[in-house]
Amino acid sequence: MAGRRRKPKLAVWKFASCDGCQLTLLDCEDELLAIAGEFEIAYFLEASRAVVAGPYDLSLVEGSITTPEEVERIREIRRQSRVLVAMGACATAGGIQALRNFADIGEFKRAVYATPEYVRTLEHSLPASAYVPVDFELPGCPPSRVQVLDLLDAFLHGRRPRIPGHSLCIDCKRQGIVCVMVAEGIPCLGPVTRTGCGALCPRYRRGCYGCFGPMETPNTESLSAWFTHRSGLAPERLMPLYRSFNAAASAFQEASARYATPDQARQATETFWARAFAKRENPDGGEQAPADDQG
Repeated sequence: MAGRRRKPKLAVWKFASCDGCQLTLLDCEDELLAIAGEFEIAYFLEASRAVVAGPYDLSLVEGSITTPEEVERIREIRRQSRVLVAMGACATAGGIQALRNFADIGEFKRAVYATPEYVRTLEHSLPASAYVPVDFELPGCPPSRVQVLDLLDAFLHGRRPRIPGHSLCIDCKRQGIVCVMVAEGIPCLGPVTRTGCGALCPRYRRGCYGCFGPMETPNTESLSAWFTHRSGLAPERLMPLYRSFNAAASAFQEASARYATPDQARQATETFWARAFAKRENPDGGEQAPADDQG
């Protein structure tokens, strides 16, 4: 008689986070029995206090790395995991707590704690990939339930997860949602944000907040110029737009840095439009000869 197939060991780990990514997995109510039937849930303290020792076939990591102890812990998890997936905005881009990366963490500790010397923390909140190799990243704050299930199915069948990389704007077009930027002048990060939420905010006439992080090829410079010259947004308001759930994602971090002060914001937008007008006048891209040298 053939032996019973060994179920792959699944572990779900929490670091600095709100538990929303783990709750997304628990929200898969109709599919939880099927998941339990295919995996041995070896470590998932949000769901059960039962713990099975590693190594693990698949580890899902929620949360950013913010303390020296967490650095050692994520490295040990990596050693114990055949496949490690960073799940959610905190694990993939540092999360909302990455706003500390742009300020003085010592000043924060002195303002909040009576004895700040007791607090052991890192200067920056960083994703798991800053410390260990990550096999796959599942974006979102929180991730999409559908994408979480597809990730688990992909692991079981040895395929790559079907996680689209196009912008949220495509979803709005497909669903017939009126563009809040064009129709109402509402600032929206949809053109540079990865799809995944189903266009939830634009459906209710709100601009996208960038919960799923940058799309594959985000043109934040062009979008920022549109905000200032078409919708009338003050340049100094651009920086906070990019510093939210995915503030430390490279594309959003670079965009916010261009507009960190009012002077930088004005200079960046003026430079963009100067280049745009020059390209329109000289579409071939060559240097245009001075007026008095033209025959």
